Amino acid sequence: MRSSYSDGLGRVRRAPWVVAGTYVATVLMAVPLALTLRGMMMEHLGASLAAGAAARGVNFDWWNEFLAQSAGLGQTFVPAILGFAAVLKNLSTVADAEALPTVIASAVVAHAVLSLFLAGGILDRLARNRVVGAAAFFSACGVYFFRFLRLGLVAGLVYWQLFTRVHPWLFDEVLADATRDITVERTAFVYRLGFYALFGAAVLAVNVVMDYAKIRAVVEDRRSMLGALAASLRFIRHHPGAAVGLYLANTLLFLAVVAAYAVAVPPATAPVWAIVGAGQLYILLRVIVRLQFAASQTALFQSRLAHAGYTAAPVPKWPDSPAVEAVSAAGPGATGASTP
Repeated sequence: MRSSYSDGLGRVRRAPWVVAGTYVATVLMAVPLALTLRGMMMEHLGASLAAGAAARGVNFDWWNEFLAQSAGLGQTFVPAILGFAAVLKNLSTVADAEALPTVIASAVVAHAVLSLFLAGGILDRLARNRVVGAAAFFSACGVYFFRFLRLGLVAGLVYWQLFTRVHPWLFDEVLADATRDITVERTAFVYRLGFYALFGAAVLAVNVVMDYAKIRAVVEDRRSMLGALAASLRFIRHHPGAAVGLYLANTLLFLAVVAAYAVAVPPATAPVWAIVGAGQLYILLRVIVRLQFAASQTALFQSRLAHAGYTAAPVPKWPDSPAVEAVSAAGPGATGASTP
């Protein structure tokens, strides 16, 4: 597990364009909503004195006035989006299975579709652990997109059951019955934390299964996503300690990033550029952690099941055959010949 974790970090470090591209794609997904919200704010501020105050820092008086007079997307522009409060708000939304506003839900779906498109190319690049070029990268994205779309429908159905059936049953029925006669608020809070942990474990278990299903689909060039899911379950069943331990190690890395952001984030009264800059740095680190999840899990799978040197199907390279590309990737020692 340790070797897979460090191998994953090395693979991410050797794929700077994947890091940069994923970060840019993540930011660009937020641009349409940001521009729309910017237009609403400019229309509300106009050339008033509040506009200058808002440009220099947070003006809560104007902010409350804007919220009172706005609708739709404007209602999502709440103080909780600032700094570390945004992280806590997102975690609370997931933990309590809160419904998202329509406009935000649409953006989340669009981001999920884009992530599914990029996932094939990212996993292929991380599995090969070498530069493949833009054409091969996006070719892999296209090849696996519709396969991952089918897998995403299965995942969406499972998550829907968890958040609409299991979550209400756990918190509205089981937890309510367990804390009905408890009079100490601290004890009730501990019970709720335990149920959060139980529900979170169920969500993370589904995440692990879906992660290895995508990895097996790419590394083994699987076309059946049900077959990939079955293969993922077999791999986790045969290597439970390594699969779960690696996921927990990566989760600790994510929590370390969140903790660092909580400590270093500027206060709400800081200049806007400082708040935005800290937020962008956090997004970049979060992207790196996401890629570390994928890279280390891929390394673990290849170390346990893939034969030596096996990564994925060769990239066709015209006019050379895949065999020529495989030999050239192996290096001069593979054939005993020297490179002129």
